[in-house]
Amino acid sequence: MPFERPGNRTRRWLTVAALSALVFIAGCHRRIPAPSPPSTVPAPPVVPGKWSEEGIASWYGRPFSGRHAADGEIYNMYKMVAAHRTLPFNSLVRVTDLQNGRQVVVRIIDRGPFVNNRIIDLSFGAARALDMVGPGVAPVRLELVSGENPTSGDFTVQVGAFAVRQNAERLRVRLGSKWGPVFIQEYDSPSGLLYRVRVGEVKSEEAARRLATELRQDQGFKTTFVVRLDL
Repeated sequence: MPFERPGNRTRRWLTVAALSALVFIAGCHRRIPAPSPPSTVPAPPVVPGKWSEEGIASWYGRPFSGRHAADGEIYNMYKMVAAHRTLPFNSLVRVTDLQNGRQVVVRIIDRGPFVNNRIIDLSFGAARALDMVGPGVAPVRLELVSGENPTSGDFTVQVGAFAVRQNAERLRVRLGSKWGPVFIQEYDSPSGLLYRVRVGEVKSEEAARRLATELRQDQGFKTTFVVRLDL
């Protein structure tokens, strides 16, 4: 057997050990299972940012604070909540004041405003965050943050609101022969009961807007409001 220096034997042993370690590591690497492809998650019914609306915002506080909102909860004027005529309850909406750029996110809990050319009634707290309490109204942009599809559901058209039920009944009878169904919904306002006359029950907001246009043209109504039916 030829003479071999101890240093050579040590280097050879280290080389063999290193190669063995690489083989072991490579083998372990091959045994790691490949990641499974990501599961397909159904798209939400509304993509944030796709729905928007621009118009005039107003706000409401006392004497409504402490009373039941349309969704049944107690309205607190200091919370970040709001009233909208057609957005589903619990929709989260980003409100941008187009004059000063301030923004706030509110949750829809109530129905309104039933004033022409206004699109949302903000709580006092939300209005204060936008710095619009003093002016009372402000031009805003609404953008859906989360919630159900705002354009599908059951909708109706409000054509009048009366303090005296007999007046509401007369209008219901007058419209019923041609525009039925026509129904009356009671609303317990701070000033007393109001009787809202509403026409139709259609399956989309677009169809309700067409119905509102036909009612204005045929009956001469100055204002009509498309409202989501919360059954």
